[in-house]
Amino acid sequence: MSKQLKADLMLLLITLGWGVSYYLVDLSLEDMGSFTLNANRFLIAFAVAAVLSFPKLRNVSKATLMYSALLSVVLVFVYIGATFGIQYTTLSNTGFLCGLSVIFTPILSSIIYRRLPDRKVIFVVTMSFIGIGLLTLTDSLTINYANLKGDLLSIMCGFMYAIDLLITEKAVKKDDVNPFQLGVFQLGFTGAFNLVLAFVFEVPHLPTSPHIWAPVLFLAVFCTGIAFIVQAVAQQYTSASHVGVIFSLETLFAGIIAFVFANEVLTAKSYVGAALMITSIFVMEIDFGELKKIKMNKMNQEQ
Repeated sequence: MSKQLKADLMLLLITLGWGVSYYLVDLSLEDMGSFTLNANRFLIAFAVAAVLSFPKLRNVSKATLMYSALLSVVLVFVYIGATFGIQYTTLSNTGFLCGLSVIFTPILSSIIYRRLPDRKVIFVVTMSFIGIGLLTLTDSLTINYANLKGDLLSIMCGFMYAIDLLITEKAVKKDDVNPFQLGVFQLGFTGAFNLVLAFVFEVPHLPTSPHIWAPVLFLAVFCTGIAFIVQAVAQQYTSASHVGVIFSLETLFAGIIAFVFANEVLTAKSYVGAALMITSIFVMEIDFGELKKIKMNKMNQEQ
């Protein structure tokens, strides 16, 4: 198994957790505001990561801290879009539209690096775009204006997360940036920024009951701490475009969780969109050139 495939599988597991996170965020928002929730989940994640890996965090470089702070600013906007989006639209819509990072990532990458994406990426992005459209639009393929505010916030989440992926891709390729430290310190900075915003706009507090502590801890440890550290490390071995496509499955997982736990029913059109999303992942992961070589070698051996 190649390092890229291992990295992609790790990212796929993270994506499953993030699909669950929309429902858990919805539960947590019954007890606290959005900035308070994000401060709790990121600061708890940072505390756990720092305690468990303190020896690895010593001798951190200025470049690592700089990129950690920069990524944290981007993540604040990512989570403003995600958490406020949940309050103004359905869980399914939030999950689906946040998945637009799969569209924004290769587009922004092409603009920044002044190069066209290869044909397979264009094909996969097109499939994903159609899939997301089928999952989010009404049966008449029009915008649901009742959810427009939440949908726009969710789209902002997808756009900002595409920026996060591209900055992370650039950062982890630098010799003086430690990917693991980058993943940990961005948790601390993001939590601190959200805590400041919580004091400005809300009354920050810890969860007030066990049934709120449970989702907050899961969000903090798995969906935040492990997720962002693994993402930073895994992006050494795969591209931002690959990550964006894998993370688009978050929309599918979010829809399934919303159906099972929040009784949000998908239409037949939505299931077609989900099938396109899954297919796009397999198309991205399969190396057709390598398969062709294997087939040709097998035919030559048979001859």
